Amino acid sequence: MILVNENDISDRITASQGTRTFTSDFHLTSLQVSKERAVMRADLHDKLCNRSGAASLGMLTTVVDIVTSSPALATCAPDWTATQDLTLHASGWLTEGPVVVDANLIRIGKKTVHVRADVYDGRGITDLERLVSAIDDGEAGGLRAAARSLVTFARLPRSAAVNSEDYNPGDWIGTVREYTLAHIDDDIYTRLGMRILDARRGVLELELTPFVANMIGTIQGGAQALLAEHAAHTVRPDLVATDFQAHYLSQVKRGPARSYVSVVREATDHAVLDVRLVDAGADEQVLALTTVTMQRPPGH
Repeated sequence: MILVNENDISDRITASQGTRTFTSDFHLTSLQVSKERAVMRADLHDKLCNRSGAASLGMLTTVVDIVTSSPALATCAPDWTATQDLTLHASGWLTEGPVVVDANLIRIGKKTVHVRADVYDGRGITDLERLVSAIDDGEAGGLRAAARSLVTFARLPRSAAVNSEDYNPGDWIGTVREYTLAHIDDDIYTRLGMRILDARRGVLELELTPFVANMIGTIQGGAQALLAEHAAHTVRPDLVATDFQAHYLSQVKRGPARSYVSVVREATDHAVLDVRLVDAGADEQVLALTTVTMQRPPGH
């Protein structure tokens, strides 16, 4: 196995813009096990946690979105991909870390690619080879299952992505790629620069900047998930987001992305919220329709 020390993954994603993106907060390390499988590890610290002290839903969604794209890109090359649908359902609180995501190709078609992701609490294990062995062996004293996700990607011409010529996960098999960690002063929501316009209605805004952009020039799916999560938290600050479902419908043309929240179901210990994301600078064209399930955190 080869170890490659990369610049921050966001330097590659936004090379033409010459800046880091918010994913530099996560200290990502990945192993392309095969064309059909990739495993990624991300640090967990208080700047990436929700009010319960567990990994934030948006942070988990971001890591899932990134690592699942590797099997998708490796198997549909030379095409590019864009996230179309993403679901993430938590099965436990991920509190110790690191965050570990095992992504496996499920199906590849002419227009779409489907990848499943299993999310684990690494419980202090940081070596990627050991993490992969723990997943494969099902060690009882090793990892703890935390969530499961399914991601559907739309296939696009590679020309849709800027500076993507040498971004080929199929060439990375057996290579561990470790990315530089940025210094973090604020929590992830503050770092993204979200503005709360109306907390009661969950109206927040996130500008389209190089810090949150992906290679096709729109706001990265994980950043949109963080916006939806934060909007849900402003409406129900007593609960914590645990499950997420998103249908990404269009790209941000001008920005900012704006959220609107409506409560679908509310009970004493949980709530289900619809969070609609629109492009405020383009006649509020719908960007994504998301559903966020929230629960009362332990001890509350």
